[in-house]
Amino acid sequence: MASRNDPDGTTNRDIRGDLRAEIREFLGTRRAKITPAQAGLPSYGGDRRRVIGLRREEVALLAGISSEYYTRLERGDATGVSDSIIEGIAQALQLDEAERVHLLDLLRGAGPTRPARRRPTQQRVRPAVQRIMDSMTGTPAFVINGRADMLATNPLGRALFSPVYTDPARPPNNARFIFLNPRATEFFRHWDQVANDTVAMLRAEAARDRYDRRLSDLIGELSTRSENFRQRWAAHNVRIHNTGVKLLHHPVVGDLDLPFETFQLGDPNQTLVSYTAEPASRSHDALNLLASWAATHDPDQYTPINDTHSTEAPD
Repeated sequence: MASRNDPDGTTNRDIRGDLRAEIREFLGTRRAKITPAQAGLPSYGGDRRRVIGLRREEVALLAGISSEYYTRLERGDATGVSDSIIEGIAQALQLDEAERVHLLDLLRGAGPTRPARRRPTQQRVRPAVQRIMDSMTGTPAFVINGRADMLATNPLGRALFSPVYTDPARPPNNARFIFLNPRATEFFRHWDQVANDTVAMLRAEAARDRYDRRLSDLIGELSTRSENFRQRWAAHNVRIHNTGVKLLHHPVVGDLDLPFETFQLGDPNQTLVSYTAEPASRSHDALNLLASWAATHDPDQYTPINDTHSTEAPD
């Protein structure tokens, strides 16, 4: 990976080169997912086709552009790409909304204007947001940013995600817990899906803010220490994940099935996540029990089951 020294004396990656590579790999992985039959094209070559999915010239045909232009674009030459061309490529590759936004972010980043490089700053949650969360006495809630840092929480949210807070680093980071803490596979009952969603979120965030040093450092750390993360990162998947059901196994109260909703805050890089339980359900009773436990115990003092140590969450 190329690097250079910035005027402040620090070493910075060749971000433009990284972006060109990501455009190539993202479009290449999307092409590989679409067969000629799915795109409504005849499959010339039959078993002799050398590529999985669509060829570049087939994408160009579907998008209404020349094969040479599409090839330049896939190689990262994003100069002068119009909205209509991007839309044509998105339709040809059958991109969903998250993938369309991701492609736009990549192309903007590879354009001629270099964004101003930002020094890392400490993100703070506004006191009014904290008061709102604290008023949600029966609802676990926390504020998370695009790096998966858990910036603030209410007491029940702190108790619910107490395993994540066992890492002494602050703010605690959900992605680091998922991939580097062996307790994660027990805490998240559908760990594989949670892992995929987390990588997809980080991949999208990396395209939105290429100059976030802390995000780059986190991705580098996870790539170095976790084969699980590396495999998922290489897939170039992105996803919008605003609602769903989180399936947890809490070390104090056991299994919980908790629908969640996300709410964008005034800071575009902060999201409030809240969890609820179906009335009269076992999860509802367990959440009430957890609230009672949290009122009389320090969440850091629970004794996790199978208290072992590792550098990576197992498969």
